[in-house]
Amino acid sequence: MVHRTYWQNVIENAWSKRSVLWLSGIRRIGKTCLCQSLPDIEYFDCELPRIRRLMEDPEGFLRDLKGKRVVIDEVHRLDNPSELLKVAADHFPNIKVLATGSSTLGASSKFKDTLTGRKTEIRLTPMIYQDLLDFGNSDFKHRLLHGGLPPFFMSQELPEHDFQEWMDSYWAKDIQELFRLERRHSFYKFAELLMMQSGGIFEATRFATRCEASRGTISNYLGVMEMTHLVLVIRPFSTHRPTEIVAMPKVYSSDTGFICYQNGWQELRSENLGLLWEHFVLTELVARLQSQAPIHFWRDKRRHEVDFVILKRGTYPIAVECKWSVDSFDPTNIKAFRRQYPDGDNFVVCQDVDRSFQRTYENTNINFISLESIPEFLA
Repeated sequence: MVHRTYWQNVIENAWSKRSVLWLSGIRRIGKTCLCQSLPDIEYFDCELPRIRRLMEDPEGFLRDLKGKRVVIDEVHRLDNPSELLKVAADHFPNIKVLATGSSTLGASSKFKDTLTGRKTEIRLTPMIYQDLLDFGNSDFKHRLLHGGLPPFFMSQELPEHDFQEWMDSYWAKDIQELFRLERRHSFYKFAELLMMQSGGIFEATRFATRCEASRGTISNYLGVMEMTHLVLVIRPFSTHRPTEIVAMPKVYSSDTGFICYQNGWQELRSENLGLLWEHFVLTELVARLQSQAPIHFWRDKRRHEVDFVILKRGTYPIAVECKWSVDSFDPTNIKAFRRQYPDGDNFVVCQDVDRSFQRTYENTNINFISLESIPEFLA
């Protein structure tokens, strides 16, 4: 079993502060394997009817587990999952509980209580840089093409059929069970189009005609995909200056493998690398930040754009650009951003940087770093 050391540490640190954790992430991202890799765990799979029956009396179930570390996998399968977790948080704080699901906690109508103030949420992302080291394969191009779902990443051949099977399972087990959407064809078409233009500005009306759905339905589909972690919705950063884009978000696929699959890319060309690298950097940022700080993008009406703007509490906005190669970087966009917001650090994350360095462009200092160095500037 591969030990995903970064994520194990995240869980252990979270347990030191709260007794109940909610671990979410898309199907086949490795939630079960991660949980089973933790030491001294009592594991319960709610897919099994006999396990669900055990939990019909939450107090009786938890009483027998005092002082233990407990994983409750696929907890949304229970009739009233929030009751069990609430009882654990309020009356059995000496039990460390890790509950898992594919979506955000409030996505299912079964969760009558989202346990505000009682739990810590952890979002498990597709494989980050530390995961590549743990899996013994730090080939960035392989990670970008195959994606960061562990079984797909470990496949020697491009797992095209696995991606289609994943979509079918996602529709049947996540979308239908949680949301009971109709019109599968429209939903699939929207997902396909969204992946093909991943990282672009989102306008619902562009998809409505091609998906044979209303603008409202398209917006609902996007909300469902965001709650089930298939996509990341990145909203614009602004202080409502007249020159800034303030309304339309950008939508990113949660994993590069889906982008390659939907575009039919069997191998990567140089023109694909920049887009996929931007997604990989975003995955790293989401994994490292969790809910500590929001991630935005910035764009003005002259089409200057900064890939990501991070707003850490009590600090100035951090500007982050993503470039496959240092030589492809143009400082124009960061300089335009800093004319509006002069204070804050600037970073360019490149795959060909071995050691961090700084360059100055007309009084604007920009730090060039590797993916490995992201935790240092977020600290």
